[in-house]
Amino acid sequence: MNLLQAYETVRQRSKQICAPLQTEDYVVQPIPDVSPPKWHLGHTTWFFETFVLKPNVVGYQEFNPDYNYVFNSYYETVGARVIRTNRGNLSRPTVQEVYAYRDYVDEAMEKLLSCPVSPELQELLTLGFYHEEQHQELLWTDIKYILGHNPLFPAYAEQYPQGENFDGDTVFIPIKSGLYQIGHKGDGFYFDNELGRHTVFLHDFEISNTLVSNEEYLEFINDGGYQNFRFWHAEGWDWVKNNEIKALLYWHQMDGEWFNYTLGGLKPVKPEEPVCHVSFYEAAAFAAWKGFRLPTEFEWEVAAKQLNWGSRWEWTNSAYLPYPGFITAPGAIGEYNGKFMVNQMVLRGASVVTSPNHSRKTYRNFFQTNARWQYTGIRLAK
Repeated sequence: MNLLQAYETVRQRSKQICAPLQTEDYVVQPIPDVSPPKWHLGHTTWFFETFVLKPNVVGYQEFNPDYNYVFNSYYETVGARVIRTNRGNLSRPTVQEVYAYRDYVDEAMEKLLSCPVSPELQELLTLGFYHEEQHQELLWTDIKYILGHNPLFPAYAEQYPQGENFDGDTVFIPIKSGLYQIGHKGDGFYFDNELGRHTVFLHDFEISNTLVSNEEYLEFINDGGYQNFRFWHAEGWDWVKNNEIKALLYWHQMDGEWFNYTLGGLKPVKPEEPVCHVSFYEAAAFAAWKGFRLPTEFEWEVAAKQLNWGSRWEWTNSAYLPYPGFITAPGAIGEYNGKFMVNQMVLRGASVVTSPNHSRKTYRNFFQTNARWQYTGIRLAK
């Protein structure tokens, strides 16, 4: 696939994700973590306009100079921006204007990509494609949060991404102690936080071949898991009490039966499905209740080739920190990952809403310990 085809494919996928939405759905921001779908469409367009078109196309005219302020996310190098919590107040630009913005930038990009580009620009374009794919996953999760917190629990569509169930027996795979190489190696795309391939020593450990199921998590709930402080980190226990947490996000108990909001609407919890939308606090508490623990990110990477992964992002017990020799790139692109290496935990794998071919075993995702609107799950280790 050439660059133009790759660009058109990734841009079309974002529009396809939003196709079932009504205009009102595009502008809602229930919590700071969730951005309105309209903003995602504008921000990913702004990325290509700001970092590709403006520096590389002579005489390029911005669609609207105010959009740098509206759609800049966190790039201090590029200038002032609307703070994240105010994205839901952007009734203007309208949805129609945002789509017009996408069309305008797409036309300019298609002209640029119809001619050969330098290796440096090709590298930047590839980052742009992966950047939009990251926002495609965020579109899925943010749309689900928006609709899942509508009192009517409306369905997104009849067809939507669903996780695969594991039909076999759960077994723990033994991994021998020793020295292992961690980090990206070889050709292909990678993010800077995967670099710094290095050696780690791991003790003997075992890791589950399956993710924790809804049925197993229901046992935790029914055994009073949310009422027993002994299983929780102190910070997690405060989170449970202060927010009156009694079950997973999107779970609702009605007439003694548990229901789960899905993109297809409110449905009975399926016992066999992998548990989903779980915070690090909940994952660690469940593991403690079972008498196990979460794997470290290094253990997960070493074991990955023997695991069935990709249905849920999997919490690890590793803080998000730089690998040896990590260097922040100059300019705005250097703000991509390094600045977030504090107060976050690493997740590994992928999920059912991760764009195709986006993840790999060295991919390092990261979120705060209370985050659970993403498609996150639990794998146990001992």
